[in-house]
Amino acid sequence: MTTSSFTTTLSIDQTPEKVFHAINNVRGWWSEEIEGGTEKLNDEFTYHYKDVHRCKMKLIEVIPNKKVVWQCLDNYFNFTQDKTEWTGTKIIFEISKQKNKTQLHFTHLGLVPDYECYDICNDSWNNYITMSLRSLIITGEGQPNRTDTPRTENEKILSKHKKIEIPDYHTSITVDAPSQEVFENINQVSKWWTENLEGKSQKLNDEFTVRFDDVHVSTQKFSEVIPGKKIVWDVTDCNLHWLADKKEWKGTKIDWEVSTKNNATQIDFTHIGLVPEVECFDSCRKGWDFFIKESLLKLITEGKGLPETPKAAR
Repeated sequence: MTTSSFTTTLSIDQTPEKVFHAINNVRGWWSEEIEGGTEKLNDEFTYHYKDVHRCKMKLIEVIPNKKVVWQCLDNYFNFTQDKTEWTGTKIIFEISKQKNKTQLHFTHLGLVPDYECYDICNDSWNNYITMSLRSLIITGEGQPNRTDTPRTENEKILSKHKKIEIPDYHTSITVDAPSQEVFENINQVSKWWTENLEGKSQKLNDEFTVRFDDVHVSTQKFSEVIPGKKIVWDVTDCNLHWLADKKEWKGTKIDWEVSTKNNATQIDFTHIGLVPEVECFDSCRKGWDFFIKESLLKLITEGKGLPETPKAAR
């Protein structure tokens, strides 16, 4: 059984005070239809999205500019067998200074991969924390949902009462940096993915091979490059040694789209073909979460990523 709760981290230039106030402006980044207080100790508020998801939160710990904790008092999902899966879980926002940056560490304590809702909630929190809340902090404008404005693909699907089909692995990050600089950082693959790289990773038809000890070897070819906007890698070969099908990545595509939104730059990353049905999905999702949302993000915002080194396993 996997017991790790969902977590994600932001590193931004703004002050801890600004981050704290943005967190408490829940209507500004999660939902415009929040009802109740969202700022003081013992405040309670309710969230709802159509008849898909309803929950009631209570602020059980508030340390100005440092920490906020919500407890989920009640929850309803219309798409899970256990409709109360969030009830009793805690949502924790921890703010700290890391060198010249402010770090926000978000944990949904109790939201674990064994939950039926996990993949959908993972997708949603990634959207609302790493995109909407980040955007609210940096630009003053978030991307909350409301009844007529779903913000994630799963919200769109659930709104139409269709059978849920979890899409290819996707994540997004928003950064306060020029789009061309972001594009160039993506191409510095050895500075955020792994230093154990052979080949070139700059222009159309370039090919490179990455190696993670004897566990993962894959070769990627640049099949599409639109400077400052888009990159597509075709995975032409792979050897994933721990899987029954060691070629699971072969034939998949890794798609990068760079765009400007609300005076910030957004990266949309999709590994087309990496879907929950494949054996490596959980471990590969965790790997991409780390390398995109932590390592690449640090390279862009701080000038130094967290790539795998030949002698160290992350």
